[in-house]
Amino acid sequence: MNVLIYLVPVALGLGLTGLAAFLWTLRSGQYDDIDGAALRILPDDDLEGSECALADDNIPRGGLVFQATLAAGQEPACKR
Repeated sequence: MNVLIYLVPVALGLGLTGLAAFLWTLRSGQYDDIDGAALRILPDDDLEGSECALADDNIPRGGLVFQATLAAGQEPACKR
């Protein structure tokens, strides 16, 4: 039972540290653009030299972005 004298303050300290870290991330804007990182990974960088890599408007084509264009019924900038 004497070990609880040490474990309870350690557990409270770790919990308060985690809460403080979470509140710091909220205030520093870590969660402002949650979709940005997910969309930045989608363009295919290995297609830069091909004619399908960039359209006239310099929007990267490829991967899920290209497939979403096809799914939306829009005409892609180039054929694959």
